[in-house]
Amino acid sequence: MISRLLQSSVLEAIGVMPAVAITGARQTGKTTLAKMIRPDLPSASHYLDLEYPEDQAKLQDPAFYLQQYEEDCVILDEIQYMPELFPVLRSLIDRNRIPGRFLLLGSASPSLIRESAESLAGRIAYLELHPLNLLEVKDQQNWKTLFFRGGFPNSLLADSARECELWRNNFIKTYLERELPLLGLNTDVRLMRKLMLLLVRSQSHMLNLQNFASSLGITGPTVARYIDFLERSYMVNRLEPYYKNIKKRLVKSPKIYLSDSGLMHSLLGVSDYENLINHPSVGPSWEGFVINQTRSLLPDYAELWFFRTHEGAEADMVVSIDDRPLISAEIKWTNAPKVSRGFRNVMNDLGTERNYVVTPEADTYMVSEGITVTSLQEWLKSVQDLQRG
Repeated sequence: MISRLLQSSVLEAIGVMPAVAITGARQTGKTTLAKMIRPDLPSASHYLDLEYPEDQAKLQDPAFYLQQYEEDCVILDEIQYMPELFPVLRSLIDRNRIPGRFLLLGSASPSLIRESAESLAGRIAYLELHPLNLLEVKDQQNWKTLFFRGGFPNSLLADSARECELWRNNFIKTYLERELPLLGLNTDVRLMRKLMLLLVRSQSHMLNLQNFASSLGITGPTVARYIDFLERSYMVNRLEPYYKNIKKRLVKSPKIYLSDSGLMHSLLGVSDYENLINHPSVGPSWEGFVINQTRSLLPDYAELWFFRTHEGAEADMVVSIDDRPLISAEIKWTNAPKVSRGFRNVMNDLGTERNYVVTPEADTYMVSEGITVTSLQEWLKSVQDLQRG
């Protein structure tokens, strides 16, 4: 059993808010996390899985059923399948507003479950559980295995490479054929797979909707809608460009990264780590991996961006706090990196106090004034320790 870094935040929120929602992609470990914290809950708890007909049947009259446990914590798993519960939860909370009444687990973002945002405003805290982070598994797995297999527990901890491959392929198939329709997106499965392949092959590049539209034979707005749906169901992540208070011509198109490196490698047909390191997409895959690992550790008050001018100055990551750029970083698939002139220009444009070159496993050292080369693990530790100034 791997301890999750989010565990303490969940328990803290349960001690304050009437409802707490743990969201994130299917199979990231939300149910396991909920079961791990049950002994630490301040009251007795009751678990319902809303995918199972037996548990759905208990909620034919949800107000009657849930009122029986108004002093306990009720855990509702896969809440996105019964969004009609949210008005009932609001009513029950307003009648007896005590912390920790409901723990909701969902494989879709709050914006996709619209009733949640509308019905429970001011009554619920949202926490996202990402795929496993290197700091969570460093005692069990090395970065190479995590990078190749990805952070979904069933993939990372599979007993064999074949089992890992089968799990990931079935995950993608189930997501396209079952999850997207259940969440409300009804479209051609082959079209969505082709879109995901286009996203994988354009990873680390600026998003060009018209190129995608031409390749898929659909309109640009339709592509944008599909990508938005993939993002809100946690299959991809969007990285926006930093543009505030900069008096230069800046790139304003976002970048799109697949949310898990293991899924990306399956879509590319990469069968093992040796094939991966010789694949032309290893650099973009590594970039997305580092960005997703970073995103999963950022505190709520920090934001992640990239930065690029039309003159070519670029930083793969910019971390800002209170709208002020604090850190810039380049991501390199080498342990002997060279710092580009463009990155040095970024430091001057943004005025960042801390600047890094993030590598797989290089020693940590100053390569020049204001620029530190470091490994992924040490970079993640510095992100985890970020504090407001």
